Amino acid sequence: MDIKVLASGSKGNCYRISDGITPLLLECGISIQQIKEGLNFKLNEIVACLVTHEHKDHSKASKDILKAGIDIYMSQGTKEALGLEGHRINVIKAKQQFKIGTWIILPFDTQHDAVEPLGFLLYSNATKEKLLYATDTYYIKYRFHRLTHIMVECNYSISILKDNVEKGIIEAELKNRLFRSHFSLENVKEFLKANDLTKVEQIWLLHLSDNNSDAERFKREIQELTGKEVYIAEG
Repeated sequence: MDIKVLASGSKGNCYRISDGITPLLLECGISIQQIKEGLNFKLNEIVACLVTHEHKDHSKASKDILKAGIDIYMSQGTKEALGLEGHRINVIKAKQQFKIGTWIILPFDTQHDAVEPLGFLLYSNATKEKLLYATDTYYIKYRFHRLTHIMVECNYSISILKDNVEKGIIEAELKNRLFRSHFSLENVKEFLKANDLTKVEQIWLLHLSDNNSDAERFKREIQELTGKEVYIAEG
């Protein structure tokens, strides 16, 4: 499985994944020009785009993706929140499996301050690899088996966040929103401990906060916990 980070963080999120046969975009939260540049102007190779929710750092280029003739998959709530129309919009529901090319995809509900946010479990019929993609959620209630790749938000550390509030760098109101909408390092650890990691080859940590994270620390602690190869999504 090939994973390429085009952008990750509050300024925008976009990832290209491929099993060698069916290339997909996960999110389109940057400009269409940035996406084209990130794909070396091979946008026409993308078969579809999956969007987790309506916030602009995940959906910014939705209309341009549709104009480019690429199908987008999202929940009804996300579609309505974005005000999108068109035959290339595919409405999907949590726990209802669907296929795109060689991928079998199972959406699941996540916990975020959006209308109907989703995460995705993707299985490749071509390579027999299984990818979990989960971002912008403060909790994941499901357990997953035989994963080979994990792409998961690790937005902040509670200790760094509390320190920033005490120093006046972060407002207390923002702290409370983060607690209710984003995945902390501490919760990521608990999530990983609760899941079957025996076949995991790579763990990607996504959507790190500019102010409330520490990439080197996060990578080190997740590696020590899991014994797996860990990457920080940057871009």
